[in-house]
Amino acid sequence: MSKEIPYKIYLEESEMPKQWYNVRADMKNKPAPLLNPATFEPMTYDDLRPVFCDELIKQELDDTTPYIDIPDDIRNFYKMYRPSPLVRAYCLEEKLQTPAKIYYKFEGNNTSGSHKLNSAIAQAYYAKKQGLKGVTTETGAGQWGTALAMACAYLGLDCQVYMVKCSYEQKPFRREVMRTYGASVTPSPSMTTEVGRKILAEHPGTNGSLGCAISEAVEAATHQEGYRYVLGSVLNQVLLHQTVIGLETKTALDKYDIVPDIIIGCAGGGSNLGGLISPFMGEKLRGEKDYRFIAVEPASCPSFTRGKFAYDYCDTGMVCPLAKMYTLGSGFIPSANHAGGLRYHGMSSILSQLYHDGLMEAVSVEQTAVFEAAEKFARVEGILPAPESSHAIKVAIDEALKCKETGEEKTIVFGLTGTGYFDMYAYEKFNNGEMTDYIPTDEDLEKGFQGLPAVPER
Repeated sequence: MSKEIPYKIYLEESEMPKQWYNVRADMKNKPAPLLNPATFEPMTYDDLRPVFCDELIKQELDDTTPYIDIPDDIRNFYKMYRPSPLVRAYCLEEKLQTPAKIYYKFEGNNTSGSHKLNSAIAQAYYAKKQGLKGVTTETGAGQWGTALAMACAYLGLDCQVYMVKCSYEQKPFRREVMRTYGASVTPSPSMTTEVGRKILAEHPGTNGSLGCAISEAVEAATHQEGYRYVLGSVLNQVLLHQTVIGLETKTALDKYDIVPDIIIGCAGGGSNLGGLISPFMGEKLRGEKDYRFIAVEPASCPSFTRGKFAYDYCDTGMVCPLAKMYTLGSGFIPSANHAGGLRYHGMSSILSQLYHDGLMEAVSVEQTAVFEAAEKFARVEGILPAPESSHAIKVAIDEALKCKETGEEKTIVFGLTGTGYFDMYAYEKFNNGEMTDYIPTDEDLEKGFQGLPAVPER
């Protein structure tokens, strides 16, 4: 007899993961190594030390260890807001009149409002353990900057945030939360760094991009003694920390003998999607089970669906290591859409390799359709979702409606990465009918592709 499934599946503290899962250990085709921007040779531990924290470099380069212990201090911090609930979207199912079963893993139940805190506390912890004074970073919509500011305040570290200019202006309250937690917040590109001044000279009036903000944050870290740069997405170490999402999701599903058919996540740099799907992808890679994975990205910044799988700089200033990924070119500056966390020109090397190997799918969606889905979800499920998360909601609804047409009772799981209460400017534009969609032309994308570096074949 099957168990009755509650609206919310909660785990006990004792069921919270004690280890992060490293999906690279099970990948036949490993992600390509980071390359030195000066020599195009693979980056070594010593090469990365001026920029990143020592322990994080070890995690970044580790392709073979399947499970890495979570330090007790980090687990104790996690207990403030974890385990997070897995919610059965009964009300949405009823509204859609679909036979599909829809679940979402809700990561917005902390002050930062998103999943980003899972990696922020880990990176701040290792910086503190190393004896550093502080860290620098970039942020798009502000979730990562807010999470890092919280973690640094908790551990007594200085936090310097370069916030993409359009988000700095669109989301003033997110900025003020960061400042409340003691972080300094600078709109990017700025006149405070050499690379910022160069970008402004070449692109006067630019709204900025995550690539620009990364360049400034890296420069700031390398020009201050006792500082290192930390990143909220894209890197292998970040996806590793975020696997607490997928591990908890899998434990919750297993408690009720639920096997998902489709797992969906929004994709900007890849942190939440990678964290959600990793344990399930591991089963697929080992031949134990099969799942359908869908990455959802904005049509205005379509790295997976229209990008190229190539080595590229991770930042606009071309000072960071090169990563092999699906990219639109480090010089591509996307339109100022309202999902600031998804406005990155490239994608995680891990997810890029999995996508290239045909182990996952990707779709792009326009922002007005995304906000229509967000509105529908908010009205029946009682949570105002972040614009980023709403990309996953849009495709989850699409898949549920396909089940309505075919009569299939598929089980759909998606990641609700955070809340949208600091995104009311975007909702105002939508409610006033002033929101527009922008899809780059092939010519627009070609400008970015022309800047791809000529990396020798390896």
